[in-house]
Amino acid sequence: MAHAAYVYYRLRPGSAAAAAGPVDALLDALAPLCADAPRRARRCDDPATWMEIYEGISDWDGFAAALAAEVKRLSIAGFVDGERHLECFVA
Repeated sequence: MAHAAYVYYRLRPGSAAAAAGPVDALLDALAPLCADAPRRARRCDDPATWMEIYEGISDWDGFAAALAAEVKRLSIAGFVDGERHLECFVA
């Protein structure tokens, strides 16, 4: 059964431009673990709230470990105001 991951978080004020490159690199790094190309979105009424969308994940544990490692490697936490929230869904 394929999983979908949704990661949402608020960016630190003024960090959107600097965060875009590392977050896109994160999506690219995790693409091989997903059936569909990962993507990012921002909230319509709050552009500081971003979401990463990963679909078609066959190995959830491997994906979660790779996500944590890449977030650390790319220093993503430095752009985040608070916590990143990872949610897992299945059809």
